[in-house]
Amino acid sequence: MNRSFIEQFDALLDKYTELLLGESNAELKEKVKVWILYSHIAKSMPALGKHWNELYPEAKEQVKEMMAEIKQLNEEKRNKA
Repeated sequence: MNRSFIEQFDALLDKYTELLLGESNAELKEKVKVWILYSHIAKSMPALGKHWNELYPEAKEQVKEMMAEIKQLNEEKRNKA
């Protein structure tokens, strides 16, 4: 992948994070990226997601916490609008 594409895709993720949560910064973008990827894996390859959850229960809990935080921030954003 070339640098231009990476920058353009990063801009997409930045805007998505801002629209989803009301703000965007490096930490929130990483959390949204994990949430998107984990959700996709869980839906498209549930056996892989289950296997990973069993191998890394602490990481699974971190993902759950991130997902709860994203949901809370999204709800707060929607309630402000």
